[in-house]
Amino acid sequence: MSAPAIYVDADACPVKEEVIRVAGRHGLAVYLVGNQWSRAGLHAANAGRIERVVVGEGSDAADDWIAARIGPGDIAVTQDIRLAARLLAKGAAAIGPTGRAFTDANIGAAVAMRELNNHLRDTGAIRGGGPSFAAKDRSRFLEALEAAVRAALADSGRKGEP
Repeated sequence: MSAPAIYVDADACPVKEEVIRVAGRHGLAVYLVGNQWSRAGLHAANAGRIERVVVGEGSDAADDWIAARIGPGDIAVTQDIRLAARLLAKGAAAIGPTGRAFTDANIGAAVAMRELNNHLRDTGAIRGGGPSFAAKDRSRFLEALEAAVRAALADSGRKGEP
């Protein structure tokens, strides 16, 4: 089995540099996928393992690119719950930028809550989004990503060293 790769839904992702650091420690490839060019990782020592993918315009273009290429054992970083559900169905791991791991056990509730919140915003019952991104979210994300990488490497038969 080949080494896992990390796919990042990169537009508005606050943890791209963290992904690049963790991937560099383990010698993993990273795909930064978005509608616009990302400057993340330009100074990174593992720049050869980072691929920036600019997809066409459209709200689901990056999602579709990731879903078409990700495979079992790979890891995705996304805050898009619908994309996370698609990727879990393909056997990949999915983690939100706040460190929330999406799983088969919690994705149904997450999709339902997303739909409910969209409805409440559409009707004016609530306004705005969730809380802003904080330092504790970054720390939680790093822990969750490291755990996901170690699990994926163990499943692929690698030890976690480049």
